Amino acid sequence: MTVLSVNVNKIAVLRNSRGGREPDVVRAATACLDAGAHGITVHPRPDARHIRHDDVLALAALTRARGVEFNLEGNPFAPPRPGYPGLLALCEQARPAQATLVPDDDGQITSDHGFDFARDGAALRPLIARLKTLGCRVSVFVDADRGDPHDTMAAAAATGADRVELYTGPYAESFGTPTQSAMLARFAAAARAAQAHGLGVNAGHDLSQANLAAFLKAVPGVLEVSIGHALIGEALYAGLDATVRAYLDILAATTDAP
Repeated sequence: MTVLSVNVNKIAVLRNSRGGREPDVVRAATACLDAGAHGITVHPRPDARHIRHDDVLALAALTRARGVEFNLEGNPFAPPRPGYPGLLALCEQARPAQATLVPDDDGQITSDHGFDFARDGAALRPLIARLKTLGCRVSVFVDADRGDPHDTMAAAAATGADRVELYTGPYAESFGTPTQSAMLARFAAAARAAQAHGLGVNAGHDLSQANLAAFLKAVPGVLEVSIGHALIGEALYAGLDATVRAYLDILAATTDAP
């Protein structure tokens, strides 16, 4: 069955908007795990707009104690600065089960594209090798809606990554429109190409209760979905426990049992 990793960045956004300690990121992550989530994801930014260095360490301790996956996302090329030691340094301290590499710029509101492997592949290889020595499974963010999927996945595999995370923003934009079927076909082809090159497939960005089932029915072999923005928004109405359980019901209904 596809597993669910809950991204708790938005809990930190709310906390930081007021200052202080509430709402508590670790308490929210604990509620998600108590509801059955398989792991926790965070994407700390160099400007500490949401998840901070101390949050990373606290969530690493929580997930380690609970025996679940901690997925730490970030741009491996972003230089360290006060309050942000850099992604590799964070991984050295937190030892996440998975490091997801994303080519976001400092000023981006959210991640919105995958790696250009022709430009970045050679620079990624030693960084990925270093992350693997820390015990991290490494995933790289890729575009599924452009280019030849076999070329893209061959280049991703050449970096030494274990998995790709399909950037699902374009699918979410197409959902419910005449282009949805064609977009799903592109994502399915990308997933098959990744698997043909020995890569596991994750997916994330703008997935929601509305669009997740259709995606998983069409795209084969998705191992993990990372969902944050929609899930936290939905939880404002239904609560974290009920919302996480609703996602787990979707996963159980649309993917094969382990």
